[in-house]
Amino acid sequence: MVKKSRGIGPILVLLLSITAVTGCGKPEKTAPAYYIQVEKKIRTDFKGSFRRNFNDLNDAHMQEAVAVGIKPVGSSEELERLQAAGKIEKVGTCEYYKVDSLTHSHPYLVPEAKGLLDTIGRMFNDSLRSRGGGNYRIIVTSLLRLRNDIKRLRRYNVNAVENSAHSYGTTFDITYRRYDRTDRQYVISDRQLRLLLSEILRNLKKQGACYVKYEMKQGCYHITVRDR
Repeated sequence: MVKKSRGIGPILVLLLSITAVTGCGKPEKTAPAYYIQVEKKIRTDFKGSFRRNFNDLNDAHMQEAVAVGIKPVGSSEELERLQAAGKIEKVGTCEYYKVDSLTHSHPYLVPEAKGLLDTIGRMFNDSLRSRGGGNYRIIVTSLLRLRNDIKRLRRYNVNAVENSAHSYGTTFDITYRRYDRTDRQYVISDRQLRLLLSEILRNLKKQGACYVKYEMKQGCYHITVRDR
């Protein structure tokens, strides 16, 4: 059954039939359980072109990466030593974001970059809740890259450069094409969630917190923390 409610889109009522086994081994039907999914629309104030709003060049990313980050490393053992020394921090799935399956990077960032990622994830989650949109998490698709990671990536990714800001632990990618839904009730389109993420990144960029590049082919925002 589909009902329409002003301002929130269609409400889909789903019925789940629950059965229980009696002492004689026959299934016994109980009353159906209900839960409601709301297709929700949220308000954002992001307008304009994604490309024009997020067009920071690689040179700008690299300048900050060299200033803030570690020196490029070549092995997992070096990463572990840097973590033990407090130079980098491990990044894992948490309340505010999900770390995707990493094929060409490792789950580490310098503390400043991890702090920025935490801020983006928290602002996204808080903004969504304050607008009645439930719980979604952003998805991180790339973090710190070793030298060999970049060599392998350049074989098929034209945007991967030999001297990458990802090598310094200052830079991460967040996909704008998909989001991790942790709330069964609210369904929000990827388009609206992209606008909300873009609003947050635009505001942080204006505050001088980061450089952001909109990467169309990779479907992500390429983000580098700035030294403020």
